[in-house]
Amino acid sequence: MVDAAETLLNSSIQHGKLNNRIFLLKLAPVDGPAILPRLDRLAKERGYTKIVAKIPSGMEAAFIRHGYSREATIPGFFNAVESGDAVLMAKFTDPTRGIDPDRERLDAVLAAALKQQGPEKPPAPPAPYHCRVAVKTDAVRMAKLYAEVFPTYPFPVHNPDYLAETMNGHSLYVGIWKGETLVSMASADMDVEEKNAEMTDFATLPNHRGRRFAGFLLKTMETAMAAEGVKTCYTIARARSFGMNITFSRAGYTYSGVLINNTNISGRIESMNIWHKRIR
Repeated sequence: MVDAAETLLNSSIQHGKLNNRIFLLKLAPVDGPAILPRLDRLAKERGYTKIVAKIPSGMEAAFIRHGYSREATIPGFFNAVESGDAVLMAKFTDPTRGIDPDRERLDAVLAAALKQQGPEKPPAPPAPYHCRVAVKTDAVRMAKLYAEVFPTYPFPVHNPDYLAETMNGHSLYVGIWKGETLVSMASADMDVEEKNAEMTDFATLPNHRGRRFAGFLLKTMETAMAAEGVKTCYTIARARSFGMNITFSRAGYTYSGVLINNTNISGRIESMNIWHKRIR
């Protein structure tokens, strides 16, 4: 089960019971405040307990007037200009969803990550591991890896056809292999028009963790994104994960907020931290 990707008015949304939310992924300028009552209506009809919206900072006041509050920011998100900041706004139709019972752990993870602020150069995978860009013929192995690491995921990464299809667009997958076995994976999802990329889908098999593969994959993808003209990289990382938050902090990313009880991953809805970085 995955949430549906649809168009509402002229804007892109994702919604469904997996995450029990609506995510306004891309607000069309012509929709403006007119989309707000439509989002409310859809949430009420389906019983969703959260609406999250990624919008230009200039629209923030209109969303606040409609009951939203800011959870995070991504500077330079839109076309990598100083005035092109994105804000992530949230509206909880059930107030209990706005409270994370693991807040103490989330604070501890963030504190640990901020103590290791980079940037630093991650080590290359030791022999016999090797790293390369994935191709469509790797899709079955990729899906198997994601299925082993994540019981649930907000996108259908367990489906080889989905992974192969995204390679036709602007998604770059980079993996680390040991012989013929794929042991670690990540992807960069580019928005070519806006010159940003989400660094996402990090997964490493349990028996191959502790070698800082995520940091090396991240640096490899940053180099590829810079060559494509991307200016801003960001991630939506599991707020409970010491490893992922430390990885982004070590790589020189800046923390800019938390999306409370936002994403169903590994069998439960979790809060997600936002980290961002300007690259050259």
